[in-house]
Amino acid sequence: LGGSQFVDSPATGRYHTYLCEEIVPWVDSHYRTLPQREHRGIAGKSSGGYGAMITPMLRPDLWGGLATHAGDALFEMCYLPGFPVSVRTLRDQYAGSIEKFWEDFRSRPAFSKRGDDNLLNDWCMAACYSADADGKIHLPYDTATGMLIPEIWQRWLSWDPVRMVPAHADALRTMRAIYIDAGKRDEFYLDLGAEAFRRELEKIGVTDVFFELFDATHASIEYRYPLSLKYLAERLTA
Repeated sequence: LGGSQFVDSPATGRYHTYLCEEIVPWVDSHYRTLPQREHRGIAGKSSGGYGAMITPMLRPDLWGGLATHAGDALFEMCYLPGFPVSVRTLRDQYAGSIEKFWEDFRSRPAFSKRGDDNLLNDWCMAACYSADADGKIHLPYDTATGMLIPEIWQRWLSWDPVRMVPAHADALRTMRAIYIDAGKRDEFYLDLGAEAFRRELEKIGVTDVFFELFDATHASIEYRYPLSLKYLAERLTA
């Protein structure tokens, strides 16, 4: 599928476990690190920014800081707007069948048809957030009408960083560095997600954060990485 959201899922694999239990020890054993969680940070952009938000919440024993650039958050803003596009694509091109979409998608160059990006994103996120134990994937909407399936959508929302904050307040209060930014013209409204995440942090008393919304879209914001890395380095090496 080309992505994992850095969570453990029966459909995509145990990426969260791999990151925490294999990558972290490997880095500490191969590089001259400060191996305590107080000195370890995680950073990413988009799906990587999402992983940077949730991983320290789930494993505060390993991580002492995070930096998220336009990370997926506030799911009703970043995911919902694409659902109607997907439903229309399924209806008009594939007789409402996700299986027919996959058959067609695999037979041609990727993303060569309009609607490919939305449908693939929906399916991949469902693989991360709403897969059964046997790996069966459930979309959060009815493919004929686009109506949300409440119990499936709730499974997605349980993975929304904004909604995860209250349950992981104690972990977040131990973070020595939290960096949040996003472009004001982000096509997926992740600037709104960044603001919502910051406000949830504020509610639990976490106010010592770096936060900035800047003039940019979702793409080509790699020039922001040195800012977050500098921030993490200064906070986590002290």
